Formats: sequence, C-alpha cells, structure tokens
Amino acid sequence: MALKQRVARKYFDKRSYDRAIPLLEEMIMLKRGTSDFEEISYLHAKSHYLMKDYTMASYFLENYVRTFPAGQHAEECAFLDAICYNNNSPNYELDQTDTRTAIDRFQLFLVRFPNTSLRDSTNNMIDLLRSKLEVKAYHAAEQYFHMRQYQGASMAFKEFMRQYPNSDYREDAMLRILRADHALALNSIETKRADRIQEALRAYRNFADAYPASVERDQAERLRKDLEDELEKTTKTTPVP
Repeated sequence: MALKQRVARKYFDKRSYDRAIPLLEEMIMLKRGTSDFEEISYLHAKSHYLMKDYTMASYFLENYVRTFPAGQHAEECAFLDAICYNNNSPNYELDQTDTRTAIDRFQLFLVRFPNTSLRDSTNNMIDLLRSKLEVKAYHAAEQYFHMRQYQGASMAFKEFMRQYPNSDYREDAMLRILRADHALALNSIETKRADRIQEALRAYRNFADAYPASVERDQAERLRKDLEDELEKTTKTTPVP
C-alpha cells in the first residue's frame, strides 16, 4: 500500500490523473480511518477536478469538506466544489439548476470561511452567475410579449423588476410593461377596459417618473395619448346606473 500511495502521488504530480485515480480509489477503501485517509481523499477529489470531470469532482470535493471540515484542504475543496457547478453552468437559454447551485455553494463557502483571501473572486463569480439568471428572466418575459400574451408579459416583467430592481434592463422592462398593459387594455372586453386603461396609465407614470429623459419618451407619450383617448370614449359610452 505504501508503494501504491507513492506511485499514485507520482502520477498526480506528473498530471497523469487517469492513472492516479484507480490507485487512489483502491486506497480510499483500504485506508479509511488511518492518518493517510485525508490526503488520499484530497488527491482523489482533486484528480477528478483536474480531469475536468466536474460532476464527479463536486461529489468528492463536497465529501472531503463534509468528512474533514477542519482539514488542511477544506477551504480549497469547498471553493473548487462551487467552481465545479460554476463550470457546469450552461448558457442562459438552458436549465439553470447548476447556476443556482453554484451561487448557493459560493455563498456557503463565504459563510464557512469568512476570512478567505478568495472573497473578492467569489463575489465576482456570484455576480456573473446572477447576471445569467437575470438575462434568462428578462428573455423569458420577452417571450410572452413576442407571443402577444400581454397579460402574461406584464406580470413577467413586473416579477423581473421585483427580482432585479437595479437591472440594466430596467428601463426597457418598464417600457415593455407599459406596452403590454396598453395592448391588453385596448383589446379588453368593455367591462374590463376602464380598469385596464387605468392600470396602463399607472405603468406610463411609473416609466415617465423613472426616466423623464428617456429616448423612448415619445413612444411612451403616444401610448399615454391612446390610453387617455380610449378612456374618454369608454367613459362616454358607459351607461349610467
């Protein structure tokens, strides 16, 4: 076993991780509970990471941290565990489960190691991952708009605004809410038209107050005039009870 451990370490140092892993796996089974077990577990997990097998690496890295929370390599393994999910995070169009898990793992890393020198790098990666979720949420709302599902679009953009109040897409999202509410109001049945016009006018005021110098102000003013004209017609034709 001592010879196998030396050979495994030699393969690891020479970056022959595919050769090191089988030896390390055998020793994990036989060295459990010994003084060598921590180092063998670390080399095994790190070998999978350096092989870029991030799914398996995350499993073994997390297991190392759970087994040796105060271990020599605990901080490194906790950080690399989060990096695995970060590296598996796909383009924003695809399912973002790994993206959300990466954010959770990075945040957990900062809780476990509050004095880490990797704090700035970790926060930067969290910001990038959140940006990906932000872009996905924006485009999901935009799909409702393109499909002319205006009620769904308005609700989706309002939820987007709630989740990302400081987004770079904020101005466009507020204008999309106005456009969606405008289209919904003007195509509503008579009994709902007045209320929906008022809702659309609130969307106009929100946009105008937030962006008084917007390059889209002329478009917003045209929509406001449409709404006010339609409200006047609706009020005149509404029978007095």
